[in-house]
Amino acid sequence: MTPETEAQASVSVKPPKKRKKTNPGPYQNEYAEQAYKLCLLGAIDRDLGSFFGVTRETIIHWKSDHPAFGSAIDRGKRAADMEVAESLYRATLDRVITTKQAIKCKEVYYDENGKRVEKERVEIVEVEKYIPADFRSQQFWLRNRNPKLWSLKHEEPDDYPVRSLTINLGPGQNPEGNQD
Repeated sequence: MTPETEAQASVSVKPPKKRKKTNPGPYQNEYAEQAYKLCLLGAIDRDLGSFFGVTRETIIHWKSDHPAFGSAIDRGKRAADMEVAESLYRATLDRVITTKQAIKCKEVYYDENGKRVEKERVEIVEVEKYIPADFRSQQFWLRNRNPKLWSLKHEEPDDYPVRSLTINLGPGQNPEGNQD
């Protein structure tokens, strides 16, 4: 082997990647309702593909080829996102909630013979609880809602005017003790 052919043999040439062909699969009309419900639970296209036994690319094709399927996915994702957004918003506020709580009530009395009698019963009562705002939810909300104002990164604009500043600190004392 000549040095020239050795150099050519040591260079490995990778074949070009083949594009993955997608099989649109046997779409069925009931998939739209199933996809809607899955998206309400937070499913994304990859999850839908796994559920229906197809690739993510097939899901993308189904969305464009079957408008009812695409619409169902959009509605489900939007509804789920709105629920989460509302929940996040509520977490950013102080609030009072009413819950039901079981309490044990004890009744003590004396019968006609003077014997002490105790009766216990359980009652369900409504209790108001104060829930303070969640600081992390507030941070997340503000940083995403208005990043220019609430971002952790503080960037100085380049167009600030440059001014020279002279500060007179007075005579002070000479640290070496020499008085001139």
